[in-house]
Amino acid sequence: FSAEQEAQALRKAMKGLGTDEDAIIETLTKLNVSQRQQVLITYKSTIGRDLIDDLKSELSGNFEKVIVGLMTPTTMYNVHELRRALKGAGTDEGCLIEILASRSNEEIRHINHNYRVQYGSSLEDDIASDTSSVFRRVLVSLATGNRDEGTFVDEALAQQDAQCLYEAGEKKWGTNEMQFLSILCTRNRCHLLRVFDVYRGIAHKDITESIKSEMSGDLEDALLAVVKCMRNKPAYFAERLYKSMKGVGTDDSTLIRVMVSRSEVDMLYIRREFLAMYGKSLHSFIKGDCSGDYRKVLLRLCGG
Repeated sequence: FSAEQEAQALRKAMKGLGTDEDAIIETLTKLNVSQRQQVLITYKSTIGRDLIDDLKSELSGNFEKVIVGLMTPTTMYNVHELRRALKGAGTDEGCLIEILASRSNEEIRHINHNYRVQYGSSLEDDIASDTSSVFRRVLVSLATGNRDEGTFVDEALAQQDAQCLYEAGEKKWGTNEMQFLSILCTRNRCHLLRVFDVYRGIAHKDITESIKSEMSGDLEDALLAVVKCMRNKPAYFAERLYKSMKGVGTDDSTLIRVMVSRSEVDMLYIRREFLAMYGKSLHSFIKGDCSGDYRKVLLRLCGG
């Protein structure tokens, strides 16, 4: 890998008349996120121009969004997406839920720090002013990045948690949502998987079915996302991708965010889950749903 060579290749692709989009796709998708950051710095030092500014002036639409996303460091990409979800036209609850439910404590802490540095306000305050009721509390709880990340399963506590969830939902008239929040947003993954098993024995149905029947709207979406991420994160992202493309029209912001943010994390597993869940490859889905350079770059990120 030579940052200088890649920087020159990108400059060549954008210089003169017309842009060589294929060369840009080729160069950027073969690098990893830290190599792309080196190219960014080298581009400025050897060519004296800002690479992201150049890319933005040459590209447009969804293709531009993917390329700029690839050039953005992981934490900052999450920060920008959260900010857009909160401060854009209307709130993008799906984006808030997806990022906060799926990232580790450490990732959340980096996001919080960078969000404050970048925007001068705390992520928690912006969430609080933009959302309401128990949904707000779930997001604020997830945004503290304070989940137990151990692997210890306290059998007695698992029994108690499952019973609490049952009594907070299925067993009573009305739902005690705070009970769901305090268990689902704080316990470690191994413990929660045990709780879900015990719960099924008590309630004779899966915890996801209970959440669907007891909650609605954004709160339901948020708690389901937490459960799905605990059970199988790649399957959660496979479902996000499927829903972004199925039906009429494409939810491009979700499609782009998942493809960019997971391309170097667990894309192989997401592809496997996608195929198992929907009987079609992610590759063929993208191919049928997108077009042009946008399609090309997404297929490169998808691989396979």
